[in-house]
Amino acid sequence: MTSSRIALVTGANQGLGRALVEGLAARLNPADVVLLTGRNAGRVAEAAQEVANAPGTRARVEGRVLDVSDTAAVSALATELHDRHGGVDVVISNAIAPLLPDRSQAAQADEFITVSNTATHAVLRSFGAVLRPGGRLIVVASTLGTLGHLDARFHPLFDGATLDEVEQTVESWRRSVRNGTAQQEGWPLWLNVPSKVAQVAAVRAVAATRRDHDLATGTLVAAVCPGMIDTRASRPWFSDYSHAQTPAQAAAPVLDLILTDHVDPSAYGELIRFGKVLPWHDGTPPTEQDRLLVP
Repeated sequence: MTSSRIALVTGANQGLGRALVEGLAARLNPADVVLLTGRNAGRVAEAAQEVANAPGTRARVEGRVLDVSDTAAVSALATELHDRHGGVDVVISNAIAPLLPDRSQAAQADEFITVSNTATHAVLRSFGAVLRPGGRLIVVASTLGTLGHLDARFHPLFDGATLDEVEQTVESWRRSVRNGTAQQEGWPLWLNVPSKVAQVAAVRAVAATRRDHDLATGTLVAAVCPGMIDTRASRPWFSDYSHAQTPAQAAAPVLDLILTDHVDPSAYGELIRFGKVLPWHDGTPPTEQDRLLVP
């Protein structure tokens, strides 16, 4: 067991993930460790070295290869950090599989759902179990993650669901996308909508099981919406970036939430955007003309 804080960010080679690592490395203490993770060993090593050598970096930065679609690897890393450090203090589930506009939604569904949802479930289960008192377990989601963005017939599948139930619903949706029946069943065309709702529902499910203990120990489990960001993943979908944030700008309020000493009970288990809770039942189902990546 060590007294230093251990932080981990998934999907951290570039974009928001890297900005979150940079911010943690600048704001944590020299005895603390920030793990920059991704699935490509070369890019992980290069990014970790650049952040470690950047002006303003205070904490120790280490690169770790982690393919979040490999649930066994997620579990193994959580166990390793528990055995070596006694647990983790900050976990940010940020990894995504970018969607491309020149391919059909169905053709991209398996990888997208695996990285956005199956991996999120694995991170919540594995790292939630080793989160130290006073820790932060954060899932990067979107404003699309509020329940009202889905047709009302799907609300009971997510509202008040357990993590196992959320997972079962996600797999049922995945099968319907594979079978070409998703839209007939009422699922939105855009994969991001059910995926983000499921991410937030998963956070809420985990939070419901540990709320009292976490609030008593100053621990936070939550989802965050970082807003519109100018990144490689979002650029194919937008023509006007005049109001987009840089990754560093988007990371700032997320870091503020993570590094504050006080946990607001009203924010626990919720979806938070720029420090404000987004009501779970808000939102309206999108039309086919709506953009896929909505901040």
